Amino acid sequence: MREFVTDFVHAHAVWVVPIVLTLSFLKSLAFVSLVVPATLEVLIIAALLDMSGESLWPVWAGITVGAGLGDWVSYAIGWRLKGRVNNYWPFTRYPALMPRGERFFRRWGAMSIVLCRFFSPLRATVPILCGIFEMSPLVFQIANWASAPLYAGLVVGIGAGVIRLFG
Repeated sequence: MREFVTDFVHAHAVWVVPIVLTLSFLKSLAFVSLVVPATLEVLIIAALLDMSGESLWPVWAGITVGAGLGDWVSYAIGWRLKGRVNNYWPFTRYPALMPRGERFFRRWGAMSIVLCRFFSPLRATVPILCGIFEMSPLVFQIANWASAPLYAGLVVGIGAGVIRLFG
C-alpha cells in the first residue's frame, strides 16, 4: 500500500501546490470556510507527501499564500460592506456575532488576526471584522502575512508528524 501511495504522490506532485493553495484560500475566506472542509484534506496531503519523501516546502508556501490571500479578500469585503454588513447572512441570522466579534477585535487588535488562524470559528470571521471596524490596512497586512507562514508550518508539521508517529 505504501508503494502505491508513494507512486501516486510522485505522479501527481505537480497538482499539490495549486490544490493546497486553493483549499487554504477557501478555508480562510469569510464564511466560505464554514461550508468548505479543507483543514483535514491539507493535513492528509502533507502527510502523504512526507510519506512519499517529497519536499514539504512547496506545500508550506502554497498554504501560506492561500491563507494570506483568503484573509486579505475577507478584509477587503469587510472594508467594503462596513455599515451594511448587518443586512447580510450570517449577521441577519445570528445578530450576536457582530457584538461578540467586535469585543474580540477591540480586545486583541492585530493579534486577533494571528489568533484567528488557529481557531476555526474565528478564522471565518475575524478578517472580515477587521475590515468592517477599519483596522489600518498596513497593520492588517503585517499581521496577516506574519501569521500565515506560522499557520502553514503548523498544518504541515502536524500532517508530517502524524505519519512519522504512526507510519
